[in-house]
Amino acid sequence: MVKQSIFGRITQLARANINAILDQAEDPQKMLDQMVRDYTNNIAEAETAVAQTIGNLRMTQADYKEDVESAKEWGNKALAASKKADEYRTAGDAANADKFDNLAKVALQRQMQSEREAKAAEPTIQSQEEIVEKLKSGLNAMKGKRQELVSKRDELVARQKSADAQTKVHDAIKSIDILDPSSEVSRFEEKIRREEARVLGAQELAASSLDAQFNSLEDLGEQTEIEARLAALKSGGKPAPAAIEADSDDSPVDYSLNAEAPTKQNTYE
Repeated sequence: MVKQSIFGRITQLARANINAILDQAEDPQKMLDQMVRDYTNNIAEAETAVAQTIGNLRMTQADYKEDVESAKEWGNKALAASKKADEYRTAGDAANADKFDNLAKVALQRQMQSEREAKAAEPTIQSQEEIVEKLKSGLNAMKGKRQELVSKRDELVARQKSADAQTKVHDAIKSIDILDPSSEVSRFEEKIRREEARVLGAQELAASSLDAQFNSLEDLGEQTEIEARLAALKSGGKPAPAAIEADSDDSPVDYSLNAEAPTKQNTYE
């Protein structure tokens, strides 16, 4: 039971894959063209069969007509022989009268045989005539169906071409859609934005470095002044007047080492 189930699934899977491959390989236009060709071939075969049947009917009809004419001809011969026999009998020639009576009998036999053959052919002719009419109707119906198939094929092929054209246009529009984040345009735009941001950052960094250089120059000047004042104090000298800041009442302060405390004076000593 398990083996049967496995084999059944394998068979079903194989059929599904084969059908999928066939569906993928099918071209509607080619398949419809093949259907038209097959149907045309069927019509040609049907025409051949109908023509053969009509030929047989015409032969039977010809034989029937021949039998009818033969019966009529033999009837005329029998009548002529009978009249001739009567003439000889009237003339007293019994031998010739019997001879022509026998010929009349033979002619009558041939007439009867032809009539039997003609009568036997009548049902066959009637049946064949009915068959021919049906075959003609069927053949005309097949031709009409073929015309419908051709028209339907042309319609479906046109619809397929229209659908293919619409698909190509849709794919083309989709491929150049600038609103699509995955498109090339969006990628290039993002790349350019990153480059612009990098340039702005570099400019800002350059400006910050310049300010830092000016600040370092100011710090260096102040340090130099501090060193100069320290050297002047150690040598017993006085700081430069321009570097001394005035107090609250703008009076100079005595920074002498001998002074006990700074005193306000009007001028430097």
